[in-house]
Amino acid sequence: MIRVDEFVNALQLTTLSPSSVTEWPIESADLNRPGLQLTGHYDYFAKERPQVIGKAEMAYLDSLEPSVRRDCLETFLSHPIPCVIICRGMQPPEELLQLARAHDVPVFQTELVTTRFFMKAIIYMNQCLAPRATLHGVLLEVYGVGVLITGRSGVGKSEAALELVKRGHQLVADDVVDVCKVADDRLSGESPEMVRHLMEIRGIGIIDIKAMYGIGSVLMKKSIDLVIHLEKWDEKKEYDRYGLTDEYTSIMDVKIPRIVLPVKPGRNLAIIIEVAARNFSLKRLGYSAAQELDRRTTEMINARMNQL
Repeated sequence: MIRVDEFVNALQLTTLSPSSVTEWPIESADLNRPGLQLTGHYDYFAKERPQVIGKAEMAYLDSLEPSVRRDCLETFLSHPIPCVIICRGMQPPEELLQLARAHDVPVFQTELVTTRFFMKAIIYMNQCLAPRATLHGVLLEVYGVGVLITGRSGVGKSEAALELVKRGHQLVADDVVDVCKVADDRLSGESPEMVRHLMEIRGIGIIDIKAMYGIGSVLMKKSIDLVIHLEKWDEKKEYDRYGLTDEYTSIMDVKIPRIVLPVKPGRNLAIIIEVAARNFSLKRLGYSAAQELDRRTTEMINARMNQL
């Protein structure tokens, strides 16, 4: 569903003819240019999409006799379309506005050219219709990497995040992260508006990161590139010491690299998370220190074997 008022405000549309509809049951982030429909071809008409009239469609309507144009628009607007959007700031024929009011179809106007409006509208509709979920964790930007810190309550997520903010990194969300699947392989996270820029520190209470550290310490939204899971140190558990095997977690069917960091008194989690973010960036560029060590070890073994 897409709310009409939010659609109008986000795309900066001018309302030429309002309607009583407040929401559209739109399921796909697509638009339709009704060139074929205006000529009478209604097979495979994508009537569930917003209808965009550009220069070509308007020129065709202007070329018609008034009676023919009225019949053409009557057939077009009798279908259950969400809305009609006129591009380039063009003024629609008066018959279009009259028939739109009769069929309760809103008509909007934009100053953008048709192609530019298509791009802007599809991006907005993708965001509105993208699958969403809420996660427990802390999301920050560390050296350009979106790091989602997870773990049980009290393990030290917020304290580690606060130290990272002090070191110049940016907080996106603390405790509650709203996650949006913006593409098949990409997630974006942000904070709910109610708790945006706020952080809970046990023993102190709620603090405002933006007010305390400035506008440069916070970020509205960030992609989730890496998950770092904090857990209390377990002496019986064997933790990864080389990093030869990459571990992943699935969030909304998207595979995200995952690192498990054991928490122990004396460990500086902020520095470790910084190193993890930098190491992740190197891996994305094709360099792995663990694989480099493995290569050097293999070369040394082969060299010694050749000497025997």
